[in-house]
Amino acid sequence: MVNAILLISCCDQRGITAAVSNFIAVHQGNIEHADQHIDHQKEIFLMRIEWALKDFSVPKEKIPQEFLSIAKRFAMSWDIYFTDDIPRVAIFVSKPLHCLYDLLLRQKYTQICCEIPLIVSNHPDARDVAQNFNIPFHEFFIDKENKCDQEQKQMELLRKAKIDLVVLARYQQILTPQFVAEFKNRIINIHHSFLPAFVGANPYAQAYQKGVKIIGTTSHYVSEKLDEGPIIEQDTVRVSHRDSLQDLILKGEDLERMVLSRALRWHLARKILCYGNKTVIFD
Repeated sequence: MVNAILLISCCDQRGITAAVSNFIAVHQGNIEHADQHIDHQKEIFLMRIEWALKDFSVPKEKIPQEFLSIAKRFAMSWDIYFTDDIPRVAIFVSKPLHCLYDLLLRQKYTQICCEIPLIVSNHPDARDVAQNFNIPFHEFFIDKENKCDQEQKQMELLRKAKIDLVVLARYQQILTPQFVAEFKNRIINIHHSFLPAFVGANPYAQAYQKGVKIIGTTSHYVSEKLDEGPIIEQDTVRVSHRDSLQDLILKGEDLERMVLSRALRWHLARKILCYGNKTVIFD
């Protein structure tokens, strides 16, 4: 069963929900999920609606053209997706491998629906992991002198592989603005702290030294401003004075796995809509 998923944002105004629902009903579509939100401060309407294409009278490839008149009437920003189009995801990783292992196992057991055609790293540590999962591994050693050239090669690789999404599974490199612009709102990062606290190197050591009572993790889309992209998901766990630095690291890594996998799963299900520097996560 193939479904269509429509994501919409526009100025809030009367008749949007009725027009979209009527478009689906008139063409014999059956709505399976619908959710909407209004940002009253900005007066922006946001919507996700999913319907079955069985018996739908408009061929899949012609739906965007048929919907265009409604989109123009309400000056919508919109995207349409189909559930039989499986996204192609590239995973970037450095030395920490816990998030990489987690995503590969989830993909293997169909907990996340995507293809993973390649793994990219600036270190050799993940090579054996990639080989164990029969995924091509590409190592790009990066330093200050070759960073731009290596990123160009990475982007060429991603274009050739027709990559839809990049996941930074603890990839410890700052991407250049050119790279980010090519994959706008299509790079998901996991940040090893509850933004904006404890940014930079050794966050768990910082947290340990300050005697924190909770630690946290943030997953967000990557923007040109470091660690300031639209936030997708965050979570925390309680810690105490009895926890060692290693305990904090273990608890933090568990959080990183969960938060990153949630963010990726929601993106793949087309449940995230970005507007400005914010996200709406639809039910």
